[in-house]
Amino acid sequence: MIFSWIRKKKVTKLNSCKELSIPSHFLCPISLDLMKDPVTLCTGISYDRENIEKWIEARNSTCPVTNQRLRNFNLIPNHAIRKTIQDWCVENKDYGIERVPTPRIPIDSSQVTEICSRLMIEAQRGNEMKCRELVGRVRILAKESERNKKCIVECGVGYVFATCFEIFSMGIQDELLKDLLWGMTWMFPIGQEGISKLVSSTSLRCMARFMKGEDLSARQNVVIVMKELLYYDQSCTNVLIDIEDLVESLYQMVKVPICPSTTKASLTVIYSIISYTSSENNKKIVSKFVNMGLVCLVVEMLVDCENSIIEKGLAILDIICNFEEGKQKAYEHGLTMAIIAKKIMRVTEMATECSISILWKLCKSGNNENNSVIEALELGVFQKLLVVLQVGCGEKTKEKATELLKLMNLYKDRVDCFDGSTFKYLKKSY
Repeated sequence: MIFSWIRKKKVTKLNSCKELSIPSHFLCPISLDLMKDPVTLCTGISYDRENIEKWIEARNSTCPVTNQRLRNFNLIPNHAIRKTIQDWCVENKDYGIERVPTPRIPIDSSQVTEICSRLMIEAQRGNEMKCRELVGRVRILAKESERNKKCIVECGVGYVFATCFEIFSMGIQDELLKDLLWGMTWMFPIGQEGISKLVSSTSLRCMARFMKGEDLSARQNVVIVMKELLYYDQSCTNVLIDIEDLVESLYQMVKVPICPSTTKASLTVIYSIISYTSSENNKKIVSKFVNMGLVCLVVEMLVDCENSIIEKGLAILDIICNFEEGKQKAYEHGLTMAIIAKKIMRVTEMATECSISILWKLCKSGNNENNSVIEALELGVFQKLLVVLQVGCGEKTKEKATELLKLMNLYKDRVDCFDGSTFKYLKKSY
């Protein structure tokens, strides 16, 4: 295997044509990468700790290399091979190879439990400095390894962080609160008691305050935590919609993206808010998003983005098109029909269902029915819907697709590219 961690300048200095190969016994048999923390199973085969732990967590009970059934799952550190790998890295440092660090001893539950107990005591005392110190220790331990992270989550640190967040949310201890938010992004699920601490009015308003701030990391962490909260407790949407400027903050998170994961989380939060709020508030919230330009923003975003974002964007448009104001905005945008039509059977099954639902709502709109149906015909939607029915889809999607096809058949004489004979096949088959 050719080693890829090579700095071009240093390699050229030695020999531009020379390539460095990693000794095969330095490679993990699972990932085929250089082992950083080699451990040995009872079968005598060495693996990188992270990879073999994932193998065992997946409920595999055999050795990946020998396929022998494991008598036990003990992982014994292989200090000899680790030391040899480190020496080899040092010898080849001129190739830009960095020395593999000596792995730290994993934490155990007793250490984490002690930190949690002290953190709860100091939080109840209102000792911000001591709390920051303890949270910082958790952060350092979590960054050392995935195994430490798993231990931290299993010990219920998420509940402790949520409790501390609620206690300090009414104060001005922003740095402590930001550290707590960072931890909670990867600690879910945190249990119903932990959720109850975060869905309180004071906690949610504190999060909303961070969303309006300039700290990108804090904004990113807040929207990820909100997404998780809405997954476990949708009732908190009624608290969120009462928070001033939250709608604008979410809109800005999509308009000025930080990273794909943040965009996906923001879209998920928006979808939850506009679909799970009570009926009297739903129209008001949708109207706010529409007036801000969310429809145009989502339509233009759908032109070029990853599939998971497309799914969420289409789901939001589908909800917005339940309202006349949203339908009109979608229709007025010149790209809407073309982009929605293109997404049918091109992304995922969910995206196809949302696309058909959106087209059905636009074409059934009284004011724009004629133009919408004709445009859909010109874009080849009729043929795509026929294929969707032939392939198979959900009952509701089937009903909407069939109704759209019947509607389009009424306008077949106005579009040259439409062949009405295909409708006869549809009528015969369905």
